[in-house]
Amino acid sequence: MLLDGHSLLYRAYHALPEDMCTSDGHPTNATYGFATMLAKLLDDHRPDAMAVAWDSPTSTWRHEVDSGYKAGRASTPNTLPVQIGDVRRLVSTLGYRSFAVPRFEADDIVATLSDRASRQGWETLVVTGDRDCFQLAQDADSDPERPGGVTVLWTRRGVSDLVLMTPSAVEERFGVPASLYPQFAALRGDSSDNLPGVPGVGEKTAAKLLCEYGSIDGIYENLGSLTPKLRESFVAARERLALNLGLTILERNVPDLPDDVSALRQRHCTPAHLHEFLAAYEMGSLHRRFGDHVWANAA
Repeated sequence: MLLDGHSLLYRAYHALPEDMCTSDGHPTNATYGFATMLAKLLDDHRPDAMAVAWDSPTSTWRHEVDSGYKAGRASTPNTLPVQIGDVRRLVSTLGYRSFAVPRFEADDIVATLSDRASRQGWETLVVTGDRDCFQLAQDADSDPERPGGVTVLWTRRGVSDLVLMTPSAVEERFGVPASLYPQFAALRGDSSDNLPGVPGVGEKTAAKLLCEYGSIDGIYENLGSLTPKLRESFVAARERLALNLGLTILERNVPDLPDDVSALRQRHCTPAHLHEFLAAYEMGSLHRRFGDHVWANAA
């Protein structure tokens, strides 16, 4: 199981009151929300291995390619950064690993680890609210080089509206195979990342064009078949589309990550240390939420 840490933490932060804190004023709304999500995920899915990926604290390679990437997003709430460290300590206390690599986003780390897991025959569950991860979905044994399947557990809304996105679910929802999702997203655009799409091309048109012509390149090879207005839009958007596609495709070779994903199995988990952590953050009620998964792997 691979978690997009920032994606889940933001959802947890906005799902609970911002003034939630310990008796000495330390903010805990995001930490508590993340912890309850994690406890449920561990209980529901019982992963054999797990890791949490985090965005680079500095600008990424995507900002180097496009200075306007993610421009206009709201600033990070003041009480959130400290809780990132708190959650990373919780993950470590539970015996799992977190990863943040300079210049890369969390979903690049997830893509790299899921690709390695698939190549090594693991079944992988990616937990994220980032739709770009839909490109990772694949059925087991659909690719001889990647025999392990990948399913995305999409946090569609808040922290409790979760949807399993298998390859067939991605295709049913968007009208294109998961492998074409980056091209679909490039055509449609993504306002949250400040990536403008082709004017006049929404989700339905993007899916229709990709199904008919197979790819963005195929569309450009058949511009004469488009309506004059749509043809004009594609001619004007050619450079932007290439940029969008390059930014949307996830990096699957992030450095400084384990080559063997068995290294992500749970390590030391001492119940006393977990008790100490939860007591420090006044979250004692979560003891039972972590349940058998923690105690069965206790050291």
